[in-house]
Amino acid sequence: MARSIEELRQMELPGLVEELRNTKQEALNLRFRNATGQLEDNSEIGKVRKQIARINTLIRQREIAAAEAAQKVSK
Repeated sequence: MARSIEELRQMELPGLVEELRNTKQEALNLRFRNATGQLEDNSEIGKVRKQIARINTLIRQREIAAAEAAQKVSK
């Protein structure tokens, strides 16, 4: 989850999807650690959830841009 929003914006779509997969796995691990009492900083869960939302937003923005470009080409 160490990537900044600027680094994420520069990534290609397959890289974003891979980052999303890794971040979701990290969120799952944090939830397990929280449930077992091993997580010291509960704010990490919120940070990871926000990172997932950022990545999903960037992916969706690119999907919309691609659809608009395809629509312009077909006209």
